[in-house]
Amino acid sequence: MRALLIIDYSIDFVDDQGALSAGKPAQALEHYLAQTAQEFIDQGDYVVFANDKHEENDAYHPETKLFPLHNISGSPGREFYGEVNDVYQENKGKENVYWTDKRRYSAFAGTELDIRLRERGITELWITGVVTDICVLHTAVDAYNLNYDIVIPEAGVASFNEDGHEWALSHFEDTLGAKVIRK
Repeated sequence: MRALLIIDYSIDFVDDQGALSAGKPAQALEHYLAQTAQEFIDQGDYVVFANDKHEENDAYHPETKLFPLHNISGSPGREFYGEVNDVYQENKGKENVYWTDKRRYSAFAGTELDIRLRERGITELWITGVVTDICVLHTAVDAYNLNYDIVIPEAGVASFNEDGHEWALSHFEDTLGAKVIRK
């Protein structure tokens, strides 16, 4: 069994006006992510929409010292971007569609994600979204440590740091043994 994870494909991370936008590289993923999500859903595979969630006045979260405020609870910036949001809205009541809030880089940290995947017998994770060398990377490392088979479609990940993006793609293959599907 397999699952598609879409990491942080929110307005704040993708839109030009987003608080921490990866810009055009992230926007270029829109159709691929929406189409792939719908295909997974239609085939009965599990699709996880994992989205960063922060509180406006959270002085204790370590990211407040590293990045501008982003993905604030209740803000429009937390909504998924474009066609991906459309796919989520059209399918959110289905048994094989799951939204999880995350407070750290990895979609596994402090969430029920691993339990939900194991309950469904899922062994292969297709990890997509933004940012390749931050949240996608940390999710992939945790997936590796939890013994999942990892697939990273290059057409499904982007970063605001091209060098970091390329490094992460190599790291997925060379260090985590992931299958990277090149464009």
